[in-house]
Amino acid sequence: MTEVKPLYSDQIIAILKGNYSPKVIHDKLEDYHANDIAEALEESDVFLRRKLYRVCDIIMLSEAFEYLDEDFAAGCLSEMDIRKAASLVSELETDTAASVLKEVPKEKRELIIDALDAEARIDIALIASYDEDEIGSRMTANFIVINYKLTIKQAMRELVSQARENDNISTLFVVDDNDEFYGALDLKDLITAKSDEILEELIVTSFPYVYGNEKIDECIERLKDYSEELIPVLDNNNKILGVITSQNIIEVVDDEMGEDYARLAGLIAEEDLKEPLKQSLAKRMPWLLALLALGMIVSTVVGAFEHVIAQLTLIMAFQSLILDMAGNVGTQSLAVTIRVLTDENLTFKQKAGLVFKETRVGICVGVILGILSFVFVGAYLILVKSQTPMNAFAISGCIGVALMIAMLISSALGTLIPLFFKKIKVDPAVASGPLITTVNDLVAVVTYYGLAWILLLNVLHLG
Repeated sequence: MTEVKPLYSDQIIAILKGNYSPKVIHDKLEDYHANDIAEALEESDVFLRRKLYRVCDIIMLSEAFEYLDEDFAAGCLSEMDIRKAASLVSELETDTAASVLKEVPKEKRELIIDALDAEARIDIALIASYDEDEIGSRMTANFIVINYKLTIKQAMRELVSQARENDNISTLFVVDDNDEFYGALDLKDLITAKSDEILEELIVTSFPYVYGNEKIDECIERLKDYSEELIPVLDNNNKILGVITSQNIIEVVDDEMGEDYARLAGLIAEEDLKEPLKQSLAKRMPWLLALLALGMIVSTVVGAFEHVIAQLTLIMAFQSLILDMAGNVGTQSLAVTIRVLTDENLTFKQKAGLVFKETRVGICVGVILGILSFVFVGAYLILVKSQTPMNAFAISGCIGVALMIAMLISSALGTLIPLFFKKIKVDPAVASGPLITTVNDLVAVVTYYGLAWILLLNVLHLG
């Protein structure tokens, strides 16, 4: 029996609906994880949400807000009074605060920002200054920084002092006398160090870092290669602006995967359940119009083989078999290629190896499925369609050969098309599933009817 997870959000809502004093409600909510409180917020009506804002302290609310979608969090901020909203924004991670404020209506946003303290305003404005596709937009100003000339005791005092305002203390970042990034220091190493040890000997000067204006899709693979909880973000003068946390990296990877998935489906961007019809149409129509044009080309090619179809009507029944299998193997190769291309350091030799590997896969599966098609389609034509063995296996042989060729070409195209897009500096994910499928339909139609015309009509004279 699978253990059912308790519905903690329902329990929280029941507590809010109960006739308890604010103090009792607050104490009861302390037993729940911030994510459960966030889920309860999403499931509550306005009345219960406002009650929750009043009974929860700012720290409890800020922890819950880290788990909310930006749109919903912005709506919650709009339901609070300005002073409470400003206090909450000040307590949020800087990147979360900047993202949520972008979704708040302008008038309310300006009032909240005006109520923030000067330091919070500066930090939020800094992160908001970066474009959404730049890694600086995902950083937070919650980190500890010390000078490399400090003694062990001085570094400990500095840590204790800064930890009151910044709780990302697992890694301490070190700067030189010009405030330029020098390296990093593990908290454990500092705590276990003897007072007479030299701090500089504990500093890792080869610690990974990124620049704030680097594109997310260009540096995310580098960030994933390291198991660090915090990675510094520098400005063009090599001074620390903020840090990327491990949670930020997970969110970025998830967003990138979502975008790639959307593009594979032929969409411009991701959609959600609450998205208006107009926005959904705007995301889908551009690719659909392009695919309509390609579909017209496929139909024109089919029309060019009208005389073949007229003489061999039976082969029409197996057109979808060729088209579907070619499209399937092409989409598989596309998915593999796009995943591999997330590595920005691929050499020409590795790319050539990828094409060769996918081509071999196409050949192998084509041969196997081609032989199976030859046997089973031939048997089907004899037993069900009452064809002579000669005609049945001639047609099934043509289908088998067409299947082999179409799957070979489709595998190659599924690899070459995204490589071509990458070469011309276009996101390879735009070589989407619908595009590959339509191109493969064109290849499969030409291969199938072309072989039928050559083998069945001109060689075997079955028409």
